[in-house]
Amino acid sequence: MNKRMFLMAALAAGLAAPAALAQSKEVVIAHQDMVVPFRVLIDSQEIEKATGYKITWRKFGGGGDVIRAMASGDVHIGEVGSSPAAAAAAQGLDVKVFWILDDIGDAEQLVARNGSGVNSIRDLKGKKIGVPFVSTAHYQLLFALQDAGVNPREVQILNMRPPEIVAAWERGDIDATFVWDPALAKVKASGKVLVSAGELARKGRPTFDAIMVQGAWAEKNKEFVTKLTQLIAKKDEEYRANKAKWTADSPEVKSVAKVSGADPKDVPEAMAAYRFVPAREQASTAWLSGGKESGVAKALADTAAFLKEQGRVTDVPADFSKFVTDEYAKAAAATN
Repeated sequence: MNKRMFLMAALAAGLAAPAALAQSKEVVIAHQDMVVPFRVLIDSQEIEKATGYKITWRKFGGGGDVIRAMASGDVHIGEVGSSPAAAAAAQGLDVKVFWILDDIGDAEQLVARNGSGVNSIRDLKGKKIGVPFVSTAHYQLLFALQDAGVNPREVQILNMRPPEIVAAWERGDIDATFVWDPALAKVKASGKVLVSAGELARKGRPTFDAIMVQGAWAEKNKEFVTKLTQLIAKKDEEYRANKAKWTADSPEVKSVAKVSGADPKDVPEAMAAYRFVPAREQASTAWLSGGKESGVAKALADTAAFLKEQGRVTDVPADFSKFVTDEYAKAAAATN
């Protein structure tokens, strides 16, 4: 190679390096329509400003869609319920739960449509129920039926995303649904609540929404995942400390409504149904710490075992600890 060619090659390499670096500072994050403080960060673009990353936000109708996108490599970080998280682990995906978005509590409910003739869970035999498949609501629906002595095969369970549920409800195409806000508020206006996820949790089937990251991507982008977790933890703390100020007219609630698609007037009550777990608590054995004995690892194992019993997954890993990390919650706890 002569001197001129060498200089040109060196110049090309020098130009390529910043481009490659810029390319590496991009991330695709999947979110859903749950009404949580995290939505304020999405609307304000605070995460982009704090990290310098270009973020592509993709909205999905359910956790099953999110884990499929993560499995294909289209999404690096995604919001999933504990049921789809367990399904992802059962499939052996290289993913880790690193933050608990919310403890679902009473934020998901089984509602029967007025005029459907359904007044109890037993009355659902032969009826049509809309629910997003592989979601926490789907998991709780199956458990609610089992607990009431109803064989799921005696019910027509239809795979529908929340907006599809609302449309089918208004047409009278379904008799019941197990769903979350903003769809929940719309169906409750002309329906009867049969049971909540919180009531089923007290019977031994707790559910939560989590944020999951591709393991290999996280290893290369630890600073981003750390900062993201710290920002979410801080926003959750702001909500817990000033809950009364998050009214329908507040800028925070308007941001939540904008991103989630909810009506601002429904947001305060809907958010109050969730519990947003503090970073220090998340970094304890109750949630993300403790390896195989962590609360999340145990919950994923129990959920996967139930899903296998229902024929929804084929394998249950012996150890779910490799799908859970407390690294980022600990970093958030140190700064919040």
